[in-house]
Amino acid sequence: LGIEVKGGLFERLIEKNTTIPTEESKIFTTAAANQTSVQVRVFQGEREMAESNELLGEFQLAGIPPAPAGTPQIEVTFNIDENGIVNVEAEDQGSGNREDITIEGGAGLSDDEIDRMQAEAEEHAEEDERRRRRIEARNDAESAVRRAESLLEENEESVDDDLEEDIRAAMDDVEEVLEDDEADAEEIEDVTEDLSTELQEIGKQMYQQQAQQQAAAGGAGGAGGPGGAGGMGDMGGGPGAGAGGPDASGDGDEYVDADFEDVDESEDEDS
Repeated sequence: LGIEVKGGLFERLIEKNTTIPTEESKIFTTAAANQTSVQVRVFQGEREMAESNELLGEFQLAGIPPAPAGTPQIEVTFNIDENGIVNVEAEDQGSGNREDITIEGGAGLSDDEIDRMQAEAEEHAEEDERRRRRIEARNDAESAVRRAESLLEENEESVDDDLEEDIRAAMDDVEEVLEDDEADAEEIEDVTEDLSTELQEIGKQMYQQQAQQQAAAGGAGGAGGPGGAGGMGDMGGGPGAGAGGPDASGDGDEYVDADFEDVDESEDEDS
């Protein structure tokens, strides 16, 4: 059991053959800026793509405060009681708004239907995995471009022109590959890695700037004075150290980029 996330992928929360009663939760976020509502689609199945599984139900969660993409934290909880009744709840952690759906008797699938779905999953396993890897690579690439734009904006005064030029060139490379419908997962992953490497240079550059500032302050106070060796001791915990951390490298992402459908806009276009 799980929900549909960005790119049409099926994100599992309850694995097959799980003993009931059971409960599982996961935090999701959005990929669209200023998204104020989401459509949560609940599926059961073995396939990697949501559309290839059985749709059990869907519901809307509204009242999400407008925020940049990736900022909202939406906790989705699956609960199955001892009678097999499934309850799915989505709660926006920022506003406290929540909605849920109850699916009586689970999916109501017969043993034959379950066997058929398992057989189809095995038959298409290689193809499904290839599609999943490519979609995940695209999702990561798009997130990396957004992160790069944000870091450049936040560190506008600290990043020198040469580094900004290199980062924007790497961003252009990513976007060019994303526009190529024939690009495979490995190609997308390669350019995304190149961009992530360039972003790490922001942290290194800020660390060097911090070191120079500390050295200058230490020199002004003399080798044994208040601004000397003691002044350098605080550098590791300063802005330079943080800039090279998870936000710059992208390794600190903890939430699933769900790209839920924006219900407010879905009347005009599909997310």
